[in-house]
Amino acid sequence: MDRIEACEKKFPQLFGGAKPNSGEGSDPELLQILQRLIFGEISYTGPLDDRMRELITCVVLAAYQCLPQLKSHSAAALYTGVTPLELREAIYSCMPFIGCPKTLNAISAVNDTFTAQGISLPIEGAERVSEDERMEAGRKIQESIYGTEIRDEFASLPEPFNREVPDILTGWYFGDFCTRGVLDAKTRELLSLVLLAALGAEKQLGAHVSGCLKAGATQEEIYTVLLHALPYMGFPLGVNAIRIARQCLEAPGDAR
Repeated sequence: MDRIEACEKKFPQLFGGAKPNSGEGSDPELLQILQRLIFGEISYTGPLDDRMRELITCVVLAAYQCLPQLKSHSAAALYTGVTPLELREAIYSCMPFIGCPKTLNAISAVNDTFTAQGISLPIEGAERVSEDERMEAGRKIQESIYGTEIRDEFASLPEPFNREVPDILTGWYFGDFCTRGVLDAKTRELLSLVLLAALGAEKQLGAHVSGCLKAGATQEEIYTVLLHALPYMGFPLGVNAIRIARQCLEAPGDAR
């Protein structure tokens, strides 16, 4: 099966029977290049199912605020079997990485997709811990994967920043989001890795490669999520992320 045939097979599996571009519109050649790369080559490379691939696509599109494309891929995610809760959780989890305003924009786009598909809002809640429990629960999750690395790194800051900086990370990302369930630890770590790659956060990438392994991901899954994100974030960022992942996987004890 060549990549044109592969694209023609994969595209309707994601977009509800729709066919890839065959010459329509003002830029049909550009769309064909895009579709044959993503849906005819990359979508067949590595051990990920379509559900996980669409979650990856959605968080990268959220990071880049590509909201029209996010609406399309939100629909594709639902079509491939991602639940509304899973999709919402993937977008919510972007907030510590891309910030509050961009996450609000992204979830608004996803909510438009939910509404268009007859999904009532708000969907059910997923909070699992109380305000009093969030910090300790988040710390347990964080230290099980990353130890006390962040707290140790910022210990030399003056008061109160030596406490506030690591506590915000622990409470916000791990306490507010990672305690919510819905997505398992491996999925969260792989999506976090993709977000860091999309942002060009090279220093944090190494630590999260190790985090993915500790959460149960394989080397093949790590390479696959980065490759799948590459067409959306561009070749330089994609290749840099794969290069860093390779360095860490060849010497995992040195991954930071």
